[in-house]
Amino acid sequence: MPHLKLRDGAELYYDRLGNGPPLFLVPGLGGDGRWWTPNVAELARKFTVVVHDHRGTGRSTLSKIKYTVEQMADDALQLIDGLGFDKVHWCGHSTGGAMGQVLAIDHPERIDRLVLSATWAKTDAFFRRSFEVRARTLKEWGPAAYQKSSALSLNSPWWVRDHDADLSALEAKATEMIPMPEIVLSRIAAIIDHDRRDQLQKIKARTLAIVARDDMVTPLYFTEELVRLIPDARSYVLPDGGHFFPNVHAEEFRRVIKSFLLES
Repeated sequence: MPHLKLRDGAELYYDRLGNGPPLFLVPGLGGDGRWWTPNVAELARKFTVVVHDHRGTGRSTLSKIKYTVEQMADDALQLIDGLGFDKVHWCGHSTGGAMGQVLAIDHPERIDRLVLSATWAKTDAFFRRSFEVRARTLKEWGPAAYQKSSALSLNSPWWVRDHDADLSALEAKATEMIPMPEIVLSRIAAIIDHDRRDQLQKIKARTLAIVARDDMVTPLYFTEELVRLIPDARSYVLPDGGHFFPNVHAEEFRRVIKSFLLES
């Protein structure tokens, strides 16, 4: 199982598949690279795809630290260095998109093309209140309740209707998936603190921002703001799919990002 040792001794789990230009697929708050499974094999036909588990999640070290988006981005930059890449395409979903903003602003020479999937530049009252409720649910009622309640905002109503058994299975494994709730709580605090809105004009990477119209975690107006403030950025809006649209509409998602990443 491949791991990269970070400067402080913690380890990041990662997978690498395919050949071609390097493409980092970076998951959201859950942090587990397996979230990208429906898309990895097809994208690996054109790219060297790298997915990793964020520190504090999945198969990476469960570090009890104060998490920040900058720290998450720096961990990923150490992975980029460790794999010997000078520059990579970055496709970050939600928290992964916040990390992508940090790297594109602070280390512009390391990001080739930037895909910002269902993400935001600065917390507002809606985002803060949403994650305060999720944090309180986890703290007071535990992982299973956190998974059950989060599913209602992460997914389209019709998807929940059709996948009740799948969601029940995830809830049954909630304690295994969230062995240390205090780490998730620190990661939630980190994303609430994320604010790069006033620096977006510094992004030089060619940028695509993509979202689903019915996303109730990072609503459409966040993507509209990113496109307005990042020079020459463009957007693609799916009619539905919720916050997890890259997996709900995986074929369309891949088609859109491949077209963007491969265009001359």
